[in-house]
Amino acid sequence: MTISAPNTPLPSPLQRIFSRKELIPPRQDLLWKIERGAVRTFTWSEQGTLITLGYWGADDVVGYPLSRVNPYQIECLTSVEMSLLPAGLWHQAVDSMLLHIQQSEELLSIVHRKPVSMRLWHFLIWLSEKFGREVEQGRLIDLAITHQEMAEVINTTRVSVTRLLQHFEEEGMLLRHQRRIILCLVK
Repeated sequence: MTISAPNTPLPSPLQRIFSRKELIPPRQDLLWKIERGAVRTFTWSEQGTLITLGYWGADDVVGYPLSRVNPYQIECLTSVEMSLLPAGLWHQAVDSMLLHIQQSEELLSIVHRKPVSMRLWHFLIWLSEKFGREVEQGRLIDLAITHQEMAEVINTTRVSVTRLLQHFEEEGMLLRHQRRIILCLVK
């Protein structure tokens, strides 16, 4: 149940609010448009290894009909407000679906880079472009993401991610601020 503060509009019947870490119910007949917040889509291998398919934020469209991967899950990384898009309204989301394809291909190109340090750096740049904002020191990735979650995306170990982040910090390529990362990108 959602409780709204006074003067706050209630979500429409086509909108839902989900909590951080909540899984979005899979449906074959609808897509979800993210109005606010961030989610990740994922599957897992036969060995139980989690495989991240993407990170999605405001104005992105996600849902089982966009994937042939099974199993397919959508996990809320923050509190998320989403709108339902039934099949009859998918034509209204063509631009968002094209963006979904483009972002998926960007991530695919990142996970095939070598060495691992380049994969991680390009993934951080991708996150900063998608979920970042300018701050005095550079570009703040305004999304809480763990070293393990980064490792899952770029197909390496958590220890490698931690070591590489420390190296990037020593080289002045990034700063850490309140469990967030700031990329010190040259403008």
